[in-house]
Amino acid sequence: MNHVRARGSGRLTTAPRLRAALVSIATGAVALGATVAVASSASAGTTLATSAAEQGRYFGTAVAANKLSDSAYVGILNREFNMVTPENEMKWDATEPAQGQFSYTSADRIVSHAQANGMRIRGHALAWHSQQPGWAQNLSGSALRSAMVSHVSQVAGHYQGKIYAWDVVNEAFADGGSGARRDSNLQRTGNDWIEVAFRTARAADPGAKLCYNDYNTDGQNAKSNAVYAMVQDFRSRGVPIDCVGFQSHFNSASPVPSDYQANLQRFANLGVDVQITELDIEGSGSTQADNYTRVTRACLAVTRCTGISVWGIRDTDSWRASGTPLLFDGNGNKKPAYTATLDALNAGGSTTPPTTAPPTTTPPTTPPPTTAPPTTPPPSGGGCTASVSLQSWTGGFVATVRVSAGPAGLKGWTVGLTLPSGATVTNTWNAQNTGTSGSVAFRNLSYNGTVGAGGSTEFGFQGTGVGPTALPSCAAA
Repeated sequence: MNHVRARGSGRLTTAPRLRAALVSIATGAVALGATVAVASSASAGTTLATSAAEQGRYFGTAVAANKLSDSAYVGILNREFNMVTPENEMKWDATEPAQGQFSYTSADRIVSHAQANGMRIRGHALAWHSQQPGWAQNLSGSALRSAMVSHVSQVAGHYQGKIYAWDVVNEAFADGGSGARRDSNLQRTGNDWIEVAFRTARAADPGAKLCYNDYNTDGQNAKSNAVYAMVQDFRSRGVPIDCVGFQSHFNSASPVPSDYQANLQRFANLGVDVQITELDIEGSGSTQADNYTRVTRACLAVTRCTGISVWGIRDTDSWRASGTPLLFDGNGNKKPAYTATLDALNAGGSTTPPTTAPPTTTPPTTPPPTTAPPTTPPPSGGGCTASVSLQSWTGGFVATVRVSAGPAGLKGWTVGLTLPSGATVTNTWNAQNTGTSGSVAFRNLSYNGTVGAGGSTEFGFQGTGVGPTALPSCAAA
């Protein structure tokens, strides 16, 4: 998930995304490599997962590791979904907080839960200009390119054989009408960086589907045309790309476009699967329900639309919580949009997606701000210092905190932050938090407490409301 922007028609307003992405396994008798027949109305499913599986699709959701201890959250997850996408836990800052030092604890927890409950996993995201660890942000040129290749290889290799589809590259194209690539540190390593990332991912995890994922590409516009041209070029040259993800963040300023289904179909015609990866639609009642119906029907009508993932379970779990954009309310009750989506799934579509063979090409995922977020100056004392950088959108934020050791080094650390009124921590990686609002403390985990003299480590957290503006404190354990 990411930062805020409205998506859909290509008009950029102030909508969101941090993020990210989707995954699932057809529940019941659907196995990888099997073709699923369209179910008759007599066998209509009673959950999103079973109904989607009867149509040869999956229905997934984004999952935060720290919410797997919430029994109500897990109850809905296990009942309704058969694909999961880690919200933040597989991103670069979470998996490689220090160069060459990898952390998979939180991501592994999500993967283990999914595997134990018959769900597939959508990996999100291997290469992205946002949520990079500080050390990667400080690299450029060949050093950054080498670091990216190493990161993709290591993370995809760690999960080899466990991931249904990877968001290999996320949000690489600019907003607006230029159709240009986004000016990022990765883009400045050379225009071939996306191709290199895909080839590296194929070598590291040959059985996974490899996807490009973006927002504001849901209808035909300059941005989606540029993505289309890239996919067309990759397919013509044998660059391994198997799928395209459409984030589909909608609101009244950026509604479901009239050519949504046609846009999915034109990408599918290139020979790739299409997936709705981060669906959320702000609103309520029948209007919201009608929009969810439109999206679901569009996927069912496109043979190669293999599934839908929503970005969160309950409205209160959403990074756009104030817009109540999901299928369950804050108490876990089914909304009219849930019933409409289930009914659309049970009504079925005109086609059943074929199962594509494993990739055979030869190897060689809120929008984020386009400028680097400001970093607050660190206070001194306590054997360490801490600084915070923010990515913010209406109703939420992601904070990256850098802990720097003094001349004596660290054997453990604690960072204290005061959140503004109304702000709440919803997800943390590479640290353990005590408290979720007001005064919150973050402590190191077992693998990142030791920091050499003058060195640093990073952790991050996501929250609703307004991000912290006060200086953090840092103390050596």
